[in-house]
Amino acid sequence: MPFRARCGGAVAPASSARRRAARGSSRAVTARASADDEIYRVMSANQEVSVVAVVGTKVVADAVSRHKTAPTATAALGRTMLSALLLGVFKGDDETVQITFKGDGPIGTIMAISDNRGMVKGMCANPSADPPLRPDGKLNVGAAVGKGILSVSRAHPDWKQPFTGMVNIVTGEIAEDVATYMLESEQVTSAIAVGVSLDRALEIRSAGGYMVQVLPFASEETVSALEKSIAALPSTTDMIADGWDARTIAAKVLGDLGVIEDTASRSTPSYGPCDLDDLRTRMMRALASMGRAEVESIIKEQGVVEMTCEFCKDTIVFTEQELLSAKDEI
Repeated sequence: MPFRARCGGAVAPASSARRRAARGSSRAVTARASADDEIYRVMSANQEVSVVAVVGTKVVADAVSRHKTAPTATAALGRTMLSALLLGVFKGDDETVQITFKGDGPIGTIMAISDNRGMVKGMCANPSADPPLRPDGKLNVGAAVGKGILSVSRAHPDWKQPFTGMVNIVTGEIAEDVATYMLESEQVTSAIAVGVSLDRALEIRSAGGYMVQVLPFASEETVSALEKSIAALPSTTDMIADGWDARTIAAKVLGDLGVIEDTASRSTPSYGPCDLDDLRTRMMRALASMGRAEVESIIKEQGVVEMTCEFCKDTIVFTEQELLSAKDEI
């Protein structure tokens, strides 16, 4: 089926703004779109198509504020987080989805983890990655990601091990690669669109997307109607900037197919979970795993040690007494 994934929606910032971002500006990035963050899932009236739409402007802005990403890294990280939300929300209780791009581009590894409630968190190895713009003036996410492997892991506490599928990164533009994964690894025909738009002040203008899943028994008429409605849509970031909520996006995607409101599910996306108590426990475990000699060296040289979560960027300071406790556990 000739569905094509769509990415983008990023407004190229002024060159001076790009230079500030590349240096890792500490100014928090704020959301400016009018639509509230929401995830909305609904079936078409003929029950042949499922659509999940997400408005994630605030949750992407939260990630950008934590990681201090340059413009292109912002788009790459935001698109990956939005894709994780689309794949992970409304699954089984306690199920999580992890999307990992391991490319040879300057951004390095990008990772996003989401759960069935709409919680999502992400990171990228090089938040300052910001290659030159594409010839059309848009942010060059593909160049930032490069070629490599996309892996998607689904996990649950009751499973013996996660289910993991891998595909080659085709374009690096995120949505196209996730759609390729869905088709090749999960045998699901889908159309995916995700976008993150920045204004010239480096504030998040809008962020969101949608995923269409066509059920195996869908008719040719249904497929044709979907192709027509999707082709007529503006970019996801323009929809959200114009005030479209997640329900409106889903309805516009389905077009003349209509929706069954009784099948709708809603959730509010948020960044996390990064519980400080849990972080402290895991970090203490990591300290204990260093070995007695290394812990004793830290106590002697520093007295305290700071550890930062790679996802939430929260820093926890361990006192000498806590370091001694970690040493005693070795």
